Amino acid sequence: MTSHLSTHEVFNQSPPFSDINLYDSDPVLKSIVKAVSKNRDPAKLREFGALTGSRDALEIGRLANENPPKLRSFDSKGHRLDFVEYHPAYHRAMEISMAQGLHCSPWSYLSTGGKPNANGHLLRAAGSYMAVQMEPGHCCPITMTHASLATLKNHNFLLADWLPKILDRSYDPQFAPMVDKSSATIGMGMTEKQGGTDVRSNSSRAVPADKTGEGEIYQLTGHKWFVSAPMSDAFLMLAQAAAGLSCFFVPRFLPDGNVNSLQIQRLKDKLGNRSNASSEMEFEGALGWLVGEEGKGLRTIIDMVTFTRLDCAVSSAALMRFALANAIHHARYRTVFQKKLIDQPLMECVLTDLVLDWEAATRLAFRLARAFDRPDDEAETAFRRVMTPVIKYWVCKIAPAFVYEAMECLGGNGYVEEGPLARTYREVPVNAIWEGSGNVMCLDFLRVLLREKDTAERFFASLRKDCEVDPRLQRALSDLLSLLSNDRAGAAADQYSIRLETQARSIVERLALITAGTLMRQFATEDVANAFLGSQINGNWRHTYGAGLADITGFGRADFSQILERAFHH
Repeated sequence: MTSHLSTHEVFNQSPPFSDINLYDSDPVLKSIVKAVSKNRDPAKLREFGALTGSRDALEIGRLANENPPKLRSFDSKGHRLDFVEYHPAYHRAMEISMAQGLHCSPWSYLSTGGKPNANGHLLRAAGSYMAVQMEPGHCCPITMTHASLATLKNHNFLLADWLPKILDRSYDPQFAPMVDKSSATIGMGMTEKQGGTDVRSNSSRAVPADKTGEGEIYQLTGHKWFVSAPMSDAFLMLAQAAAGLSCFFVPRFLPDGNVNSLQIQRLKDKLGNRSNASSEMEFEGALGWLVGEEGKGLRTIIDMVTFTRLDCAVSSAALMRFALANAIHHARYRTVFQKKLIDQPLMECVLTDLVLDWEAATRLAFRLARAFDRPDDEAETAFRRVMTPVIKYWVCKIAPAFVYEAMECLGGNGYVEEGPLARTYREVPVNAIWEGSGNVMCLDFLRVLLREKDTAERFFASLRKDCEVDPRLQRALSDLLSLLSNDRAGAAADQYSIRLETQARSIVERLALITAGTLMRQFATEDVANAFLGSQINGNWRHTYGAGLADITGFGRADFSQILERAFHH
């Protein structure tokens, strides 16, 4: 289509990226879902893919981010409000995701006493993966609400009143007591300004309002440095009680209908994630109900944290997918030096390399989701414990550089705000920082290695079997295990621990790539698997995109073309 202006015609531009079924156009997502759905495409996911990739849905993403939330601290008469006002586009995104059940679907069995869906978390992750591409910021309260039930399901005193509201698939944005609402969202408050990741140094205090113990009411006083989605209906918060750091369920409205003493000091002015409000919150005498034992706050809330880490990996893979699809879409239409961009050898190489990392990241994220669906399987439990920090680290860490490279494929068109990739580029770092930065993930992995040895041994025994399919994987795993073994044999325990910590990023990255290699070897097409193993496992561990494929024996432009054609259908 051309546009006639007074001085020139607009041509050689790619059409807008919209009205694309985010399920049908994604061969990796489809293959993962069909593998657990008796080789069928679930109609609901296909419909959701059409909705989230529609022109209207992608416009929701633009509007929600160009019109960020605003804090209304007081009304016109000076009464305290602490109300966050969102653009209608944000509310529409929430409606779409909650109607799909992305905040609750794997937990629906809790209301019936039945058994969990065998693939509930994986299928939910498929929906989340597409919702993120529509608009990622609103997925923060969706994620926290979903993850909260991993903790709340073990505490009956909360479930009776709150479970029906959390499982409801309507979206009710009103600031009102729970009795007047159809549904609820749940947030989390852990971080304080003096401690950050070191939540054990939290200074917020909790004292009993009457009795002590699970389900009893405490008064909380303190300050939270980051509370995302502050308009949530309740929060799980950490504060220091007499026995130590403890977990509390803190609602916005009290049972008598009065507003709880939670005051929003300001909204954070963030690099990205602009549609979603993140706040500093002050509380003086706010009422919270003790969840779990006093002094066991981290143990109580850790299940919620673990589920949010899964979503960080899924979200980063989704943003990689969105950036890649935009890059391929543009390259198919744009002509440079008398050829389409996608037919230029160097661009083919760059895009193909991007495809490899996207597929590896996506398969890792969904493999992790599958482990969450198998809580009673020892091997899957070991995979989940070892690989949650590893996958969260690697997928979230490579995503910013990946999105930048995809943005560069569009040249100046990628850098301007009229297109979606500048916004995506600002958005993508949040997943590496939120719920544990890279170093925290590495330390969590080392904690398993050093303190949960049975779990680590069970995981590595399974990984050895998975690596038997390819000698390159066997060599890579052998080298990694040799490194760990030699370190242990040649140093005292404290020296060994320090040496591991200094090498932790390299170890975690290698483990992520080896595990990704086993998945690519098992599930990807032969050309994709060989290209990934040849460049990432048999070649250098790190490279810029497009620099790692040329040296793979027997891999050439015909393979590039085939891989790119398969990667994005529209």
